[in-house]
Amino acid sequence: MPAPEPSVSAHLRSRSLRDFGHYLTNLVVVGIIRTALALPYRTRISVVGRLVQHVLGPLAGYQKRALHNLELIWPEMPVAQRRQIASRCLNNLGRTFIENYSARDFPARMADNQLAGPGFAALREAAQDGRPVILVTGHFGNYEATRAALVARGYPVGGLYRDMANPYFNDHYVRTMEAFGGPVFPQGRRGTAGFVRHLKDGGQLVLLFDQHVFGAPPLDFLGQPANTALSAAELALRYGAELIPFYGIRQPDGFTFETVLEAPVAHSDPVTMTQALNDSLSARIRATPDQWFWVHRRWRIHDN
Repeated sequence: MPAPEPSVSAHLRSRSLRDFGHYLTNLVVVGIIRTALALPYRTRISVVGRLVQHVLGPLAGYQKRALHNLELIWPEMPVAQRRQIASRCLNNLGRTFIENYSARDFPARMADNQLAGPGFAALREAAQDGRPVILVTGHFGNYEATRAALVARGYPVGGLYRDMANPYFNDHYVRTMEAFGGPVFPQGRRGTAGFVRHLKDGGQLVLLFDQHVFGAPPLDFLGQPANTALSAAELALRYGAELIPFYGIRQPDGFTFETVLEAPVAHSDPVTMTQALNDSLSARIRATPDQWFWVHRRWRIHDN
């Protein structure tokens, strides 16, 4: 049998190395998760928060990216203050990560959390009328806190997720999302039929909209143009769904949350509605900047 072409052979080696890298990364992550879950709840949240803040976040380049984004948005802010926000952002990222893997403890703690804001009454009314609701948020505080509080009250809030590049990690990540109680659907064709049916049946669906999407229109976000998907607004218009911004805002103790559903965004056109979502999230970030995930490549037009 003839040997493979050099380019094919190199591609296979590269793919094999990448797969092995994914496997090793997942082993480390699973080890951290299992070790943390063996600890008392408050201890595990604190430990993983500090681990990501001081070790894993800087090693992964997240601290550098957060500082880059903060300088872009607030160049006049003192460097020390930007470093403090970036550091606390990583702590919140770590806490959120292990909270969401605490598939029994975290939902149980959120079950009795008060749901504040006019959006909850709008959601309740829509559910009574059999009308769909699209709940929209960003990577802020812990976005699963409010979903968990709603699921505990009997609302079948579905989640839409993006498959991760690491297939080993993706498997248990999806199982964790499912453990919160509502249905979950993958982005793309595979999940479209499911979440559309969920909406048509008068269900509720959560969408996170604050990551860069190639080809999406640039809308203002924190004073800079950021490519922003219009899909939440388009779905709301297509299926007559309420479009409600919501937030799980971490409190100063680091363990509890204010769970808020803002007033629904008025139906108009996708760009206007999505800009309203950007403005809502921007206001939350300005109020407590260390709760947003500054580690994303949100403004790729400015990346080096």
